[in-house]
Amino acid sequence: MRAHSQAVVRSAARIVVKVGSSSISGENSGQIAPLVDALAEAHARGTEVVLVSSGAIAIGMPYLQLQERPTDLATQQAAASVGQNLLIFRYQDSLDRYDIVAGQVLLTASDLDNSTHRGNAQRAMERLMALRILPIVNENDTVATHEIRFGDNDRLAALVATLIGADLLVLLSDVDALYTCPPDLPGAERISHVASGDPLLGMEFGATAVNGVGTGGASTKVTAARIAAQAGTAVLVTATGLVAEALRGEPVGTWFEPAPAPSALRIS
Repeated sequence: MRAHSQAVVRSAARIVVKVGSSSISGENSGQIAPLVDALAEAHARGTEVVLVSSGAIAIGMPYLQLQERPTDLATQQAAASVGQNLLIFRYQDSLDRYDIVAGQVLLTASDLDNSTHRGNAQRAMERLMALRILPIVNENDTVATHEIRFGDNDRLAALVATLIGADLLVLLSDVDALYTCPPDLPGAERISHVASGDPLLGMEFGATAVNGVGTGGASTKVTAARIAAQAGTAVLVTATGLVAEALRGEPVGTWFEPAPAPSALRIS
């Protein structure tokens, strides 16, 4: 089934949720528990849930005594190596309250470009979901290079949603929805619905991260939403603090209507 309005979110069989570094690290690390609460609620009603989570580098930084996100690849890889372990531990520690087991899936851009690797990733996630395991996906920062990175996990989430044929992709950030221009500017208006194929002419979407630990922004979410929507997956963009409402189908965020005739972007 394909979700075509927020009213049918609760009946979506398969949902991908993406959360960024800035939403779950540093002073926002306390948001992991309510995020898990929302995922567990959807899981309990039988929905297959996949979480795409950034945060490995951001969480690893304090353990390397780094005050700012490193710019050189080797230090990014080192921070990710330390942080990925802690990231999964924090999720599993919270999921234990619901007797849900997490499965770690690390991908690189080349994995989804290679038909054999792509098929292996798809098969693994399908099996994890069939076993009622909650896959937690992240970019494999310890082996990725600048030349072959996804660029941001919004795009990774869109490709994962496409790979597994998700009904819904939820992109979480620090802002409750998309706006016609940066929401701190005068005249900014919330965009509640984006029709299939809407070019969003005249909109201004910033590309910078909020706190310097993430790499995404509104523009990356729009790009990712288009990838998923064109492949037949509905997309909801909203704030991490509204994830419970989003997964209950309440009228929050910005809804991207899926294409009625999915394009060849869907990965088979």
